[in-house]
Amino acid sequence: MKKIVVLLGVFLMVFSINAQDSKIPQNIKDHIQARVENDFNVGVIVGLVEGDSVEYYSLGKTAVDNGTKINENSVFEIGSISKVFTTILLANKIKKGEISLEDPISKYLPETVKTPSRNGKIITIKDLATHTSALPRMPNNFAPKDQNNPFADYTYEQLYSFLSNYQLTRDIGVTYEYSNLGMGLLGHVLELQSGKTYEELVIETIAKPLEMKDTAITFTEAMKKRLAKGHVSTIEVANWDIITLGGAGGIRSTANDMVKFLKANMGVNKTKLYHAMQLSHQSAFKDKTSDFEIGLGWHYDNNIIWHNGQTGGYNSFTAFIKGTQKGVVVLTNSTENIATIGFNLLGMSKPLKEIKKAKTIAPEILETYVGKYELAPNFNIVITTKDGHLFAQATGQSQFEIYASDENTFYYKVVKATIEFSANAEGEIDTMTLFQNGRTIPGKKIE
Repeated sequence: MKKIVVLLGVFLMVFSINAQDSKIPQNIKDHIQARVENDFNVGVIVGLVEGDSVEYYSLGKTAVDNGTKINENSVFEIGSISKVFTTILLANKIKKGEISLEDPISKYLPETVKTPSRNGKIITIKDLATHTSALPRMPNNFAPKDQNNPFADYTYEQLYSFLSNYQLTRDIGVTYEYSNLGMGLLGHVLELQSGKTYEELVIETIAKPLEMKDTAITFTEAMKKRLAKGHVSTIEVANWDIITLGGAGGIRSTANDMVKFLKANMGVNKTKLYHAMQLSHQSAFKDKTSDFEIGLGWHYDNNIIWHNGQTGGYNSFTAFIKGTQKGVVVLTNSTENIATIGFNLLGMSKPLKEIKKAKTIAPEILETYVGKYELAPNFNIVITTKDGHLFAQATGQSQFEIYASDENTFYYKVVKATIEFSANAEGEIDTMTLFQNGRTIPGKKIE
């Protein structure tokens, strides 16, 4: 509901949005409701912008246990949407003449760092900003001590060591390959060029001028109080602290702040960053063989300019229609992807995820599935129960809840996969079969 915050003379212009006036279609609201009611997402907030008009729609809670209602001031991790903050910081420095897209990254890195090269070509700032640097998605020395907060202990020294020892496997500037490493490195280059931390750059250059008071990498006390806790399915998980590679995904924000960010990008409010933002939207790399095109960080889908994000317990999406003042932000405190909601709100017809309603299976039947199943040498799936729910944990992976589509058939919500349990001649469950990516993988119970 919009608050009445102006004089009575324009009362009719800002009166609360009712169902008849809503620009968010009922089918989208119904879809979000189905997601929340069936535990696909714990909470969802949508912000739809058309010029000065903003409509929010939210459903769900900040946490499964003792949570409060999600709203536009709830704080989320926005994950890889941080990348377009990074490229806007870059574009701003380009406009000021402080950096050039053609600068080699070695210009800004310590002399002790040997930057990778191939066939006489070196990595430039532009290569990092367009995911064409030939650097991998993640560094091969990324070995987190805490899988629940995997980026927290990755250091600048490790980053430098990786760069000095890595051999590129393909040519630079030729092919798009999404790289968290590359964009995180770009954020660090901006740190070295400016003498400020990435977070200081984000706050000073973007957040403060746009009055985005709840946008930062480090939680303020106020942000902590309104934090939407991250979840994998209905399981609460830890927040991710991304510092060294913060430019790839370290930012936390709210729908309210992200709407301000959208408005600035679309020129609803002409700020000092407008021209830098416009530069970040312009085409910077084209691959004619695959009909692919990207700006500085921003991706294109027909006339929609967009970016999404995901961390350990969150999923995010923001986009706007090129040349208009219509945009959208969608945030959720679950890993379940919500991008199709945003695309549909901008007029692009993409199939909305089918929401299956899980069946309730008696606890005594669930108990018969408990055990360890060997699907391959050194690869097992352990099935456990808790409070009437069934969970599966594969070797080296996190534990996820699985949901019943039938008495002996269960599905994941976090990936497209199904598990089916089978009994032997004595009626005892001794086999499970995993169906995933077109493969059928049987496994025998070993414990």
